[in-house]
Amino acid sequence: MSFQYDLAKFIAYRDAEVCERVRAIKTEDLCRHPNADFQIRVIRKPSTFYGAFAADIVSRIIQANAENRKVVMILPVGPMPQYAVAAELINSACISCRNLVTFNMDEYADQDGRTAPADWPGSFQRSMRENFFLKLDSDLRPLESNVHFPTDDVIDAYGRMIEDEGGADVCYGGIGWCGHIAFWEADLGHEFGGDLEAYKIAGPRCVELTPMTIMQNALHSFGGDWSWVPPKANTIGPAQIVGARDRSFWLDGDLGGGVSWQRFIARLCAHGPVNTLVPGSLLQTVPGTYTMLGGVADNVEIHMA
Repeated sequence: MSFQYDLAKFIAYRDAEVCERVRAIKTEDLCRHPNADFQIRVIRKPSTFYGAFAADIVSRIIQANAENRKVVMILPVGPMPQYAVAAELINSACISCRNLVTFNMDEYADQDGRTAPADWPGSFQRSMRENFFLKLDSDLRPLESNVHFPTDDVIDAYGRMIEDEGGADVCYGGIGWCGHIAFWEADLGHEFGGDLEAYKIAGPRCVELTPMTIMQNALHSFGGDWSWVPPKANTIGPAQIVGARDRSFWLDGDLGGGVSWQRFIARLCAHGPVNTLVPGSLLQTVPGTYTMLGGVADNVEIHMA
């Protein structure tokens, strides 16, 4: 029996026909895309997935060292397991990170736009240091002056800071439940009136987090407590993501037991129309990899067990 209804009012992207089309994409068809430079793949085993993520990071550092040049990376906080694996690889092979320059994608902020202090347990600065930088042997770590976060004192200059380093060699990231890349939320697309070219050059700013992002982050980082998730965040913009020389995106929203919050949005970003209300759709237009973990690639179906 057919049951027709409107999308919930808070959802930014509202084309139900497109949603139905991408929802129906089967696992075996997910990796096919008309842009051959937008490479989609599925890795079923978590250890292999995070190992491949870590190896991608480390291989770029090794190549930069061999060429005696710096390597500039835009880094996400989530997922995190790859950083410990990368640190182990770096330490075991004594790989210097002195040529590594990092810019984190985002950082939480309060209602007035003040970013979280580095010692707050939910701070991305703290997470990156504890899960990556401080796990490196002290003589192998990047220079402190080469590690950057989009705090409130630098957010207005953050895009220029990346450009001053020669631009990003690679932008790593994932896809949010609403389709965000970094914390560039789906709702922001409304202010561009469908002007995709203006959207692509938008830079870092402080943004209000959408309900879906609050719930997503409560689920994976705050023990399910939505009251604990800050209301805003500083984030890079589309300009920094599409402007990087390469993109490496990793989708690990597989909760196990047949549950994944990322199945539909992974399809919409990779196979829906490129538009300002689905930020991740921009990835279709530029070279890069788009790697899904296990159940993220499974068919989108209703389960009422």
